[in-house]
Amino acid sequence: MAPQQSEIRTETAAPSEAPPTTYDEFWPFYLNEHSKPETRRLHYVGTALALALLACSLATLSGWMLLAAIVCGYAFAWLSHAFVERNRPATFTYPVWSLISDFRMFFLWISGRLEPELQQHLKTSGPTRN
Repeated sequence: MAPQQSEIRTETAAPSEAPPTTYDEFWPFYLNEHSKPETRRLHYVGTALALALLACSLATLSGWMLLAAIVCGYAFAWLSHAFVERNRPATFTYPVWSLISDFRMFFLWISGRLEPELQQHLKTSGPTRN
C-alpha cells in the first residue's frame, strides 16, 4: 500500500537546520535520508544493475541499454524512498549532488568504508548495519 502524503517526509531541512548549500553540508543530509539499511540495500542493487547495464550499453552501443541503466538506477532508489524510508528523494531538489552521493555511498559500501561515515553522520544511535 502506498504511503499517505502525510507519512512521506520531504527533504526540506527542519526549521532549526538550514538547507545544505555545499556538498560537504549535503553529504550528512544525504546519509540521514538513507538511514535505513533496507533503503541503502535497494540503492546498492539499483546502482550495481545500472553500472552493469551501462557497461553493456557501451559494449554494444545500445541506446536501449543506456535507457535501462538510467531507469533501473532511479527506480530502485525512488521505490526505496517511497516504501522504506518514506521520504522524498533528494534527487528532486539536489540532482547532481544526489547522483554523486549515490555512487559515493555505493563505492564506500563496496570497499567496506561506509560504516564510519554512517557512524559519524547519522542522527540516530545504535548499529547501522549496511
